[in-house]
Amino acid sequence: MKLTTLSGFLAVSLFPTTFACVASTGQPFYGDPPDAHHAWCVHDWNRPQPPRVEPKPLVDAKPPTDAVVLFDGSEAALANWEADKPGREATKWIVKDGVFQCVPKSGYVRSKAKFGDCKLHVEWASPTPPQGESQGRGNSGIFLMGLVEIQVLDNYDNPTYADGFACSVYGVNPPLANALRPPGEWQQIDIEYRHPVYRDDQCVNPGFVTVYCNGVLVQDHTLLEGPTGHKTRSKPGPFPEAGPLKLQDHGNPVRFRNIWYQLLPPRADDEVVKSGQLGTEATLAKRKEIAATIRESAKKMPEQSVNQMLRLSESLVYEKDEATYNNLKQLAVAYAASIKSLTAEQLQARKDEVKGVFKAFQYLAKFKVFEANDAAWTEIASIAKAHGWEK
Repeated sequence: MKLTTLSGFLAVSLFPTTFACVASTGQPFYGDPPDAHHAWCVHDWNRPQPPRVEPKPLVDAKPPTDAVVLFDGSEAALANWEADKPGREATKWIVKDGVFQCVPKSGYVRSKAKFGDCKLHVEWASPTPPQGESQGRGNSGIFLMGLVEIQVLDNYDNPTYADGFACSVYGVNPPLANALRPPGEWQQIDIEYRHPVYRDDQCVNPGFVTVYCNGVLVQDHTLLEGPTGHKTRSKPGPFPEAGPLKLQDHGNPVRFRNIWYQLLPPRADDEVVKSGQLGTEATLAKRKEIAATIRESAKKMPEQSVNQMLRLSESLVYEKDEATYNNLKQLAVAYAASIKSLTAEQLQARKDEVKGVFKAFQYLAKFKVFEANDAAWTEIASIAKAHGWEK
């Protein structure tokens, strides 16, 4: 079987523009795959972008009388913060013109105050003029108790993977809407947070977060299963009673102002809320729908191309399908044979392509989408390893 060569196979720009994923929304074979209660991969590029809505007018927000103010625009407010490092090291972030600004490469900053369930108000502004794309533009994060990240990102006109969008619960749940103002303007974020409660290693009251961005509801009582993370599925587990507020240094000089919190009263012991997870049946139905969409997109690609092979591979992450799997095996065998027939010079020219296919197959083997000892995969692995490309 002849396999069409398409260099740069991972570039989404090669995909038809009718697909849900666009140039900077992410990549396949990246975050943890679907499971019994999650229909999407973590950082899934197939996940739809939040719809655009107009933010409400900017208001001059004032802290309530019972609020604890962490940053009020004064130099003295730096005393409320420290570097997120062992010990009590002063932060290198700066106060300039009444705003708290990240100094890139200086590290996260954390509040000296530790608290749990709260209402939190934070305002942030991304750098202008904007630079970079996707996760590289105006990136920071608001970490509740230092564990749960509400994403800070310039997504005014900048797509990214949906669960990494501004005001997402990072890696868990995209925002309901994109209510951002243009870069350089202030974004007003209001958060109501409840941490998970465990007794004897059993969850008796799951955690939730509700978020408003510029007056628009973007997280509606979203379930918190555990600490958030990059690429990995959030895992349920006990939280401490209190922790610091952390702000992320992601290499962008994001600015903050008007940061305060109000403690929430304890929850009643009998207020046990349903977990909110998708049931197994509903999750499998959603995964089947996603897989079908991906396979339809694969049909629109050049027949027997590298892109088509990888798009079909991706569909198996969501739903196992014997016909697709058998088709994929044929494509992979043909691809391995075509690569082995290349001269050294031709192979070097396609180095990035081979590395990418190897990385995708590694992912599929890791999560048992296919057998790791399958001939097609081991052939690709042997080629990559022989040239040191697996690193």
